[in-house]
Amino acid sequence: MKNYTDFAELAHVFLEDSYVLAIDETPVFLAFKLDLVLTPAHPRYHEPQADEQHCYVDAVLTIPGATKTDWVTRSTQTYRDATGEEDLGNIDSFQHHNGYYEVAGDWGHVRIFSTAEPHVSFKA
Repeated sequence: MKNYTDFAELAHVFLEDSYVLAIDETPVFLAFKLDLVLTPAHPRYHEPQADEQHCYVDAVLTIPGATKTDWVTRSTQTYRDATGEEDLGNIDSFQHHNGYYEVAGDWGHVRIFSTAEPHVSFKA
């Protein structure tokens, strides 16, 4: 088993405090649109805004090369922060087992069958 921090593109992020804004699913990938928390070791890190606890950036975390996506549970529950922005909660766990990713949070629990590395893209 590999934890998300074992992957190069996720080594310097903190998913547990990142916010899931949307989930995009196709037959070949699953993508999470995020307010992603970067740790100080990340090259895109900047000091947090005055009203924020962490460095947040707009990003998309994609698990490409999916051969199957199996939703164990799924929730449409949304949450509202102090500014009124809605989100789906956090990613509480993200692990890779032999041949599949297991990802869970307030929004649900999903297994994505893929051997490809996760990819993070940043909004310009």
